[in-house]
Amino acid sequence: MLIKTLIFVPVFFGLTGCLENNTQRGVAGAAGGAIISGATGGSPVTGAVIGGAAGYFCQDLNVPGCRDR
Repeated sequence: MLIKTLIFVPVFFGLTGCLENNTQRGVAGAAGGAIISGATGGSPVTGAVIGGAAGYFCQDLNVPGCRDR
C-alpha cells in the first residue's frame, strides 16, 4: 500500500501544477486524494481532505510547477 501511495503522490502534484488558481488545485486535489485513498484501501473522505489541502496550499509550500498563471 505504501508503494502505491509513493507512486501516486508525484503524479498528483504534477497534475495540480497545471491548474490556474488555488481553488481549482484544491478541487482537483480533493478528487485525486479521494480516488487514490480509495484505491489503496484508505478512507476516501480523509484522502479528499488531505488532497484538497495539498492542492490548495501547494503554491504556499513552494511545490515546483505550482503557481498561478
